[in-house]
Amino acid sequence: MNDIFNFDDMRPYYDNESYEVLQRIIKDPIFMKLVNNLWSGMTLDEVKAKAEKVNTAMGFQVEFMHPAIRTIVARSSDGLTCNGFEHLNKNESYLFVANHRDILLDSAILQILLVENGFATSEITFGNNLMDKGFITDFGRLNRMFAVLREGTGRELYDISRKLSAYIHHTIVDKNVSVWIAQRNGRTKDGNDQTQTGLLKMLNISGKGTFTDNFAQLKIVPLTISYEYEPCDVLKVQELYLSSLHTKYIKADGEDLNSIITGIIQPKGRIHLSVGTPIINELQQIDNSISENEKIKILTSLVDNQIYNDYKLWAVNYIAADILSNTNHYINHYTPDEKENFINYINSKTATIEGEQESLFNLFIKMYANPVSH
Repeated sequence: MNDIFNFDDMRPYYDNESYEVLQRIIKDPIFMKLVNNLWSGMTLDEVKAKAEKVNTAMGFQVEFMHPAIRTIVARSSDGLTCNGFEHLNKNESYLFVANHRDILLDSAILQILLVENGFATSEITFGNNLMDKGFITDFGRLNRMFAVLREGTGRELYDISRKLSAYIHHTIVDKNVSVWIAQRNGRTKDGNDQTQTGLLKMLNISGKGTFTDNFAQLKIVPLTISYEYEPCDVLKVQELYLSSLHTKYIKADGEDLNSIITGIIQPKGRIHLSVGTPIINELQQIDNSISENEKIKILTSLVDNQIYNDYKLWAVNYIAADILSNTNHYINHYTPDEKENFINYINSKTATIEGEQESLFNLFIKMYANPVSH
């Protein structure tokens, strides 16, 4: 399918590159810091012995990343559940279009659940703003991440979209490897998961067939992750608050890394991941006579509807919805103690943010209430 682009500047490492890259990584001081935190109890000699046996990207993920992510989940959550893997065929590749709540964990949790349910891991899109040179890039590319450029002129961004679209088609159709991509640029800040139509337009650019054929090849699977307590909720509310003051929000140096670390260590309560049904048969129902833009809107709705319906609502979501509407409509979904605890939780969080406390409280409430309203 690819007869135009060279993907070497964006692709993950090939299996035949994995051994050499891992040998380079384990010599980096940053890696030993990770070992002490994520593989506690493993000595440097044990790390070297394990690394000697790894010569594929999948091997790195199973031997190193799987136990690391399981450690993060165990430390920062009250349990991880999932459903929907029965919708997938282990011999096929898919495009997982996912709601996006945490920079690292959304896609990382999918990988461990794929392995535990007998599937190969997927490749993962990662903003190039999160990839610096050296260790982070090596670590990410060995973990089957590929870079998505986010900045440029209008013409440059179009060319970037063409190349990204071609790479995703190439990976799913030619390599038979699945891909994880967020439904939008950046994380959802207000709890309102919506697929950007621009994402689906990008995916269609490189298709060689009809609209239906192009997306049938990609086999889009909506993916929904639901955290009981929103990762980085304080950072998200702070950004929303500053934006509400009509202040142009400019990220501070190191802010993305801070968000990654916060997402890893912050308590998240329970976590649930729901795998949707591949959107294939529904494509046949889309009227061929309507415009491409109208077809994109229909496909966007198909993705969104699955994500909305598959979102697992927790007591905190129902509490927030009742506070927002000043009703007791969902009172059967929570106890008075749960409501009191949640209000205390929000008050403790807003106290750490500089700003008008009532506005901050309302932003918190809306973030947790929005998933209920769909």
